[in-house]
Amino acid sequence: MNERMTTAAALLFLVVLYFWGNGQLAVTAPVEVNYAQTAKEMLAAGDYLSPQIYGNYWYDKPIFFYWELIGAFSLLGATDFAARFFPALFAAAGLLMTYAFARRLYDERTAFWSAVILGTGVLYAVLAKLILTDMSLFVFFGGTLGAFFIGYYEERRGWFYLAYACAGLAVLTKGPIGLLLPGLTILVFLALRRDLAALGRICIPTGLLVFAAVCAPWYIYMYLAHGTDFVNTFLGIHNVLRATVSEHEKWNVWYFYLGIYFLGMFPWSFGLPLALYRAWRIRPVIDVRAQFLLVWAVIVPLFFQLMATKYPTYSFPAFLPTAVLTARLLARNPRVLRTGAVLGMGLYLAVVFIATNYSARDGHFSGKQAAAILSPVLQRDDLLVCYGDYTATVPYYTGHTMYALAAREEIAARAPKEMSWSSKNVMPFLPLDELPYDRTVYLVVERHAFDAFDAQFDAASWELLGALPAEGRTKLRVYRRAPMP
Repeated sequence: MNERMTTAAALLFLVVLYFWGNGQLAVTAPVEVNYAQTAKEMLAAGDYLSPQIYGNYWYDKPIFFYWELIGAFSLLGATDFAARFFPALFAAAGLLMTYAFARRLYDERTAFWSAVILGTGVLYAVLAKLILTDMSLFVFFGGTLGAFFIGYYEERRGWFYLAYACAGLAVLTKGPIGLLLPGLTILVFLALRRDLAALGRICIPTGLLVFAAVCAPWYIYMYLAHGTDFVNTFLGIHNVLRATVSEHEKWNVWYFYLGIYFLGMFPWSFGLPLALYRAWRIRPVIDVRAQFLLVWAVIVPLFFQLMATKYPTYSFPAFLPTAVLTARLLARNPRVLRTGAVLGMGLYLAVVFIATNYSARDGHFSGKQAAAILSPVLQRDDLLVCYGDYTATVPYYTGHTMYALAAREEIAARAPKEMSWSSKNVMPFLPLDELPYDRTVYLVVERHAFDAFDAQFDAASWELLGALPAEGRTKLRVYRRAPMP
């Protein structure tokens, strides 16, 4: 009973941290705002099936995360807290799932420390607050493999159907990878066990029916409603192109996910390698549970390492088995466990405090304060434009369409093209030579475009409404130009 109460108190403390300060964290660009803006536009249009942004259909991700945001906005309003509500909620669910899975595999002590190790790791704690799909995928991915292994280990067929249902939700959250990667992990595990005959016992035909019942209706609807545009963009660009052409060349290095592990699992990063080294020296017998966890922990980052495009959160589903293995292997080192827990909790408290206060002063990645300058004066017929980077949080917070000013040649170069990363440039553009003189125009200028603005525009005709500081310098300026006679 005392162990259960300790576990409940520790998990509750972590969950409170995941929600704490979320109302002070501004939605950031360029990634978070894409999800939040899409959900706002879907809610306003009353279309809960076809993602859209800036008035255009948007096939970047499947529907489930948008449903989460739409649900939060409907219940809590389109606030910063609402936008971060479901990532925090799924973070809480992920801790409970990890605890339950580890307890079923091992014991109460292992389950407790598995949850603490996972929940106090840097990447988990950060993703609990970010408006991204990764925490939802973490839960469904973990549910898929966890349910499979319980069904396999305990020979209980009902768990396989839960695994297929979770895979369907993962595919609704992130795409085909939600089925393919768990399937590959299971296949490698069974091959290493020399038990491929088990493929005949995991209810594949009927399980796939469950899987299809969960995710196929939305994909069928999208194909019927949007045809080849959906297929070519979602599957072609956001899956095939992402796997074959690097979106971030500087990240395409062999040690990328190894670095993500050491940073993301801090302060527990060195616990697992040391524990594995100690285990290797005494040569213990690795049972089927440890084998499965090791395969899961290795296959996920290895798979993404082989993909052309790398992203810091792609290997995140591997952190669940890593946490369980770390807890199990450090079970005889209570001092190390307690030290890591205190360090992790303290670090997370510091991160939350700094992040919430930094965001309240409008950090570098959000235009919330610029929107606060614009909202009291911006009228429906006024034109809102930007020069420099497209600060997507400005239209998000003002609710007003914003156009990116650029030369016609630049607009043509950045226009979406088939099987190209330029397909992500879906913000509305306006040629510089079409900037009207018969309307009130509000202009947002990013820091790196200040010199270009001075050279390109007649500064005397623009009234400076506000300038936002960041990191000791002016980060952004907001101008107004009245209609000219």
